[in-house]
Amino acid sequence: MEHTQELRSGHLNLDDRVNQPTMKKKIFKALSKLNKKFLPSYTKKELDLRKASKVQMAIIGWKSWVTRNSLD
Repeated sequence: MEHTQELRSGHLNLDDRVNQPTMKKKIFKALSKLNKKFLPSYTKKELDLRKASKVQMAIIGWKSWVTRNSLD
């Protein structure tokens, strides 16, 4: 009962604030969804990294960076 009264009054417990995703994490999760929708999946295409072009390597690096930041 006390917990619901705190939520109605607009006050959050420290535990509630810790579990909320930060704005940075929300942005990276959205970027991750966009990556999945618009960028090619080289894993499915079984791309050989030794034969990848510079653009393909840049896309792999970008997707990796976004994924790492969305998981932190």
